[in-house]
Amino acid sequence: MKSFLLLAVLACVSTVFADNEIKVCGKVQFADPGFKIIAYRYEGFRKDTLAICEASPDLSYEMKIPVDHPGVVALNCANWQSVNVWMEDEDLDVDFRGKDTARIKIKNPPFVYIKGGKNNELMNWINFEAYRNYQQMIAVSQAAYRAQFTSEHERQALSMKLYDHGNENYKEHLRFLVKHYADRTSVMAAIRELNFEEDSVLIKQALNTLKKANHGAAVLIEAYMKENREALALKKRMEPGNVLPAFECLSEQEVPIRISDFKGKALVLDFWASWCGPCRKEIPNLKAVYDEFKDKGVAFLSVSIDGKKTDWIKALKAEQMPWSQAWVKDSGKAVMDSMQFSGIPFIVILDKEGRIYRKNVRGKQIKETLLELLEGKPCEKTVHSPASVSMGAMM
Repeated sequence: MKSFLLLAVLACVSTVFADNEIKVCGKVQFADPGFKIIAYRYEGFRKDTLAICEASPDLSYEMKIPVDHPGVVALNCANWQSVNVWMEDEDLDVDFRGKDTARIKIKNPPFVYIKGGKNNELMNWINFEAYRNYQQMIAVSQAAYRAQFTSEHERQALSMKLYDHGNENYKEHLRFLVKHYADRTSVMAAIRELNFEEDSVLIKQALNTLKKANHGAAVLIEAYMKENREALALKKRMEPGNVLPAFECLSEQEVPIRISDFKGKALVLDFWASWCGPCRKEIPNLKAVYDEFKDKGVAFLSVSIDGKKTDWIKALKAEQMPWSQAWVKDSGKAVMDSMQFSGIPFIVILDKEGRIYRKNVRGKQIKETLLELLEGKPCEKTVHSPASVSMGAMM
């Protein structure tokens, strides 16, 4: 997960790259009256709207997007299609198919090609690799659904192996792009998709190449390295044996609940949301574990990251979970950032002192972990390689 950039860093970037306007135009093949194209920039969890325009009667559109620093901007075509573009100094021509006209609508829009300069040629490659990886995941899911297996567990296990293979293939293609296109500032879009700890040598080489090719990119590189230092510090805080970062959530009556309230008991801490299918599927297992361990010094707390309290309350009534329930008002943005998770359910087991015993456990792992904790088995602490512990001097 990416941490927030300090405003001071962005201000510094804008002194290197003067405020600019990028023209984006194109056509939409199928559109209704009032069809909107919206340009977004994401900074951490914050989504900033940069520009909005409507398709004209002939289904063409044109928008001017203000750019105070180079980076990725998402162009959203009325929620039917979206494409990431690199905003710096290239005007762009982007056509969309637009509205899905099929009788049965399946959310799988066609690839969107960007007509621009060198930076967006690279963005086309990055986007295409992500698009093909997604298509492969769909194909795997469909093949697994049709195939005959001895059990659903076997079906899911094979699907996950194939997903993992596809993701590694995707990362390998990104590594190729980072290695061979490091003279373009848009290479930062590919670098951000890689893991610094796993690919530190390649990334440092690419950043050195980029700095030599484009001296103005030094501030972008500095911002990226700062993010990684902050993310590594947060990651180390979430290692087994460390006290869980403090946070506050609210009961249904909006009474504050804190982790310290459960001190003296082991705690199963479950982050979930009403809209999360896997979270809802985990609840029956949590109920079984709760019944087995509720009288053995183990407490349970489920924390919803629903955007709307009403959605959470509705799900609570449907699920009838007989343990402590809480909600965070910001859709979980703060806890996801401080605890370094991007997917749910995210379940953490804490010892009686509020220290992390194990994190990201699911299914039968929850019971197994509690048994080990109650038996007094020490937690397994992370062992870092030197490369993963220290960012070191990049240059």
